Amino acid sequence: MRILGVDPGLRATGFGLMEFKTGSIKILDAGSIEPNPKALFEARIAKVHDLLSGIISTHKPNVLVLEKLYAHYKHPTTACLLGHVRGVICLLAHEHKIELVEQSVKRIRQALVGNGNATKEQVQMFVKRILNIEHARLTLDTSDALALALGQAHMLKFKLL
Repeated sequence: MRILGVDPGLRATGFGLMEFKTGSIKILDAGSIEPNPKALFEARIAKVHDLLSGIISTHKPNVLVLEKLYAHYKHPTTACLLGHVRGVICLLAHEHKIELVEQSVKRIRQALVGNGNATKEQVQMFVKRILNIEHARLTLDTSDALALALGQAHMLKFKLL
């Protein structure tokens, strides 16, 4: 099974595509989409759309796991703008006929690290350890996306270890 985890962001959208087979995990693609912050907003979300669409077309994931929207009451505009990025990703899932699953950050962190309040850095260390990524440059956005894929697989009862 191929699972694409996506951590949407206004400055960077992390993605991690993994293949799960009995007893093995393989990273097919992972990274961060970082549109030019000076570009028009519609151009920035178009870049997210275009790059993720290419990844989906190439690797044909079975499931797309999207981080649920978390909105802080002090920053309602941020949540609205982030909703646009999430909307583009939801549309991609529909266009490519991929099952879309939304997971909360706390649920993924609880499933993987055992603590729903774990920090991004703790999740990053877990992802590096479980995937045997040493000394690699792994952004927090990318590790969050890989964690979404790992967490979804874990919750689907794939054997990860």
